[in-house]
Amino acid sequence: MKSIEKIELQRLEPSEYKELEELMIKCYPRIIDPAWSKKQVDKLIKLFPEGQVVIKVDGIMVACALAIIIDHKLFEEKHTYLDITANDTFSTHKPDGDTIYGLDLMVHPDYRGLRLGRRLYDYRKELCEELNLRSIVFGGRLPNFHKFDDITAKEYIQKVKSKEVHDPVLNFQLSNDFHVKRVVKNYLPEDQASESYAALLEWSNIYYTKPAKVYKPEKSVVRLGLVQWGMRSYAGWGDLTEQIEYFVDAVSGYRADFCLFPEYVNAPLMAEYNHLSEADAIRELAGYTTRMRDTFADFAISYNINIITGSMPEFEDDVLKNVGYLCKRNGEVEKYEKIHVTPDEVKVWGMKGGSKIKTFDTDAGKIGILICYDVEFPELSRILADEGMDILFVPFLTDTQNGYSRVRNCSMARAIENECYVAVAGSVGNLPKVHNMDISFAQSVVFTPCDFSFPTNGIKAEATPNTEMILMVDVDLDLLKELHEQGAVRTMKDRRHDLYNVALKK
Repeated sequence: MKSIEKIELQRLEPSEYKELEELMIKCYPRIIDPAWSKKQVDKLIKLFPEGQVVIKVDGIMVACALAIIIDHKLFEEKHTYLDITANDTFSTHKPDGDTIYGLDLMVHPDYRGLRLGRRLYDYRKELCEELNLRSIVFGGRLPNFHKFDDITAKEYIQKVKSKEVHDPVLNFQLSNDFHVKRVVKNYLPEDQASESYAALLEWSNIYYTKPAKVYKPEKSVVRLGLVQWGMRSYAGWGDLTEQIEYFVDAVSGYRADFCLFPEYVNAPLMAEYNHLSEADAIRELAGYTTRMRDTFADFAISYNINIITGSMPEFEDDVLKNVGYLCKRNGEVEKYEKIHVTPDEVKVWGMKGGSKIKTFDTDAGKIGILICYDVEFPELSRILADEGMDILFVPFLTDTQNGYSRVRNCSMARAIENECYVAVAGSVGNLPKVHNMDISFAQSVVFTPCDFSFPTNGIKAEATPNTEMILMVDVDLDLLKELHEQGAVRTMKDRRHDLYNVALKK
């Protein structure tokens, strides 16, 4: 597969039926007529536009999910697919119903492995929560059931759940937090591989409250995953990136919106160049940066998560900088730079500071990113806050506790003065074979403003010091909006613009 530049999840439009038809041909090669007619698709879009979504990779439609809303009681009794869709007329769709019923989910065979199916399921789950619906339900095929003559459908499902039997469809659905409600006979009579059986699967919305139905178009609660990275010897590129993928997978498994890595995350690769001077070794490490960026970008797409790569050296036009990348789950990649390099980075490596200061728009709020030492300069975060920053991410690397205390205390101050969340993630452990990177000390933390809606000490959560681990934290952006207008103090609103201001020089 060629390199992916952009991946987008969007609503299906009536004008895109021809593309959908081509996708159906790829997904259902044994069906002569299209699985869904244009008339059916147009009606679904009209009835429930949010429920009909597609994924496009570099502009090509490669996955689709179709759904309606029904009353939960409709599937309390035994039913078939034609029962639930009223013979494909969809008159069972109820805008005031309480359950999303999945009609279809298809992924182009050439694009399987990118976890696009999970991305579509995650979208449905978020939609279910936003619409305040009870659950998601659908009938799942059992494509390998026909291979077993001596067991019942119920026994087959139990063997799949206990990992005695592999079923590609049911295994995938179970791994996405769906549970089997019951076995349905004659669900799809034409499904010979499943012998007309289906597993009725359900995902329950734990936030459901009856009877309120409030649709919130913007994401309010954002989940952060901070990687407290262990500095140690690795066998090489493959070993290092395998560990990075392990953490991305773990954080993504908790349905996090962001995964934050620390500064100089790829420093262990310098061990191979320890026979060189420190300045030459860091420049050799810079040779991995493009490859590292592309690897992170692939992980962001595959695991459906926005990744802040920490930082890495970049050598361009005879200038060595400390940079990082925001790899978004839609395929977009944006760069940030360390503005203030430390005296040690200048003296030992000959590094220079960057000049790019900006916020980044994401699908989970507007964010800012400052690398380590930069958080000790309050002007930078104030500029980002003036641009509407909700969360400030600070990847850092400190060797001593006093160095860490500078980063920690300044980050806590930034959260208060800018009325935002600040997430800091650093490295722990030792690199005995890398000069100038011998030891690391860190405790990753998420800081909050100090007001009634937040922890009294301004600490939302913190990791165990000097231990390799991940820290998962939920932050509520709506609380920031309330703070800006109704806080006990309003540091952003009460500034004396008539006396002073902080601004970028053009």
